[in-house]
Amino acid sequence: MLNKKEIRFVLDTMGEMYPDADIELEFDNTFELVIAVLLSAQATDVSVNKVTKTLFTKYKTPEDYLAVPLEELQDDIRSLGLWRNKAKNIQKLCKTLVEEFDGKVPSERKNLEKLAGVGRKTANVVMSVGFNKPAIAVDTHVERVAKRLGICRWKDNVNQVEQTLMKKIPEEEWSVTHHRMIFFGRYHCKARNPNCSECPLLSICREGKKRIRKLEK
Repeated sequence: MLNKKEIRFVLDTMGEMYPDADIELEFDNTFELVIAVLLSAQATDVSVNKVTKTLFTKYKTPEDYLAVPLEELQDDIRSLGLWRNKAKNIQKLCKTLVEEFDGKVPSERKNLEKLAGVGRKTANVVMSVGFNKPAIAVDTHVERVAKRLGICRWKDNVNQVEQTLMKKIPEEEWSVTHHRMIFFGRYHCKARNPNCSECPLLSICREGKKRIRKLEK
C-alpha cells in the first residue's frame, strides 16, 4: 500500500499529466447532467454525447419526458446499451422530480439516490459536477487505477475504494482527483494495454513493475 508521501506524488503527477481533466459528457444544466450520467452506464461518453445532442433538443424538462410514450423514448436512446431499462428509469426519475422536488434536481445524496437509476456513483458525480460539492465517484477507471497503484486493496469493493480514497486524499482535492484518475485510466493506464513503460508512476506502481518484468522475460 502506498504511503502518504507516495500518494502525494501520485496526485501531483496526475495533476501535471491532466491539469484540465473534467467530465466529458455534454450538458447545460444539472437535469441534463443526471440524464447523461444515467445514460453513460455501460456506454462511452462519446456515444452518449451523440444521443444527447438530439435528446436534449427534444426534451427540456422532466415533464417533456413524461409527455411521450415509453416506446418513443426507448427509440430515442436505442443506440445505447440497456436502452429499455434506461428509458424506464428516465421516466420514473422525472416523475419523482415532478412529484417530490418541484421538477428540480436535489443536491443532497440521500435525495439524489431516491431517483430511479441513480446510485451512489451517479449521485457523487452530480454532487461534484452539478453542485460543486466534494465527492469521489468510483467508476471502473478509478477503481482500476486505485488498485493497480496500491492505494487500495484488490479485494476492496467499490464502496471500500471510495472510503479509502476519501481518507487518503484531501477533501478539497476529491473532485479534481476523480476526474484526473478517470483520464489516467481512460487514456494511459488502460484496462488491457496500460502504458507502463512510459508511465511516470512506474517507480511506485506494483502492477506496472510486474508487467514490465513479464515483458522482459
